[in-house]
Amino acid sequence: MLNTFPDLLAYGLLAPFLLRITLGLVFVRFGWHKCGRGRVEKAAFFDSLGWKPGASVAMGLGALELAVGALLIVGIYTQLAALAAAVVLLGALILKKQSPQGIASSRGFLALLFIIALSLIVSGAGFFAFDVPL
Repeated sequence: MLNTFPDLLAYGLLAPFLLRITLGLVFVRFGWHKCGRGRVEKAAFFDSLGWKPGASVAMGLGALELAVGALLIVGIYTQLAALAAAVVLLGALILKKQSPQGIASSRGFLALLFIIALSLIVSGAGFFAFDVPL
């Protein structure tokens, strides 16, 4: 089938770049919330799940999310960061099903982020990254 805009195919690496930056910013926001003003709320949530001590779990998960977000934004180890993001998001989707009030994001939003993470695993970093295909 013919492409409607074949000249735009030269910018094919722009899509992974945009997805990488978007997912990275969302993960920085998630991590910042868990380590900042939402720390007490998230600690209570993890305590209610039986994951003691909840404060340590919330801080550890927040630090992981901040690191993954930073790696994605900068474009270093993008596929590994996207894999870590996919695992975190899959866990969030499972927790959202078990305890709907514990996670503020909707299941649709989490599923969309999960799909973005999976696409970055397959497509790579795109433009403006330090990752180099081997």
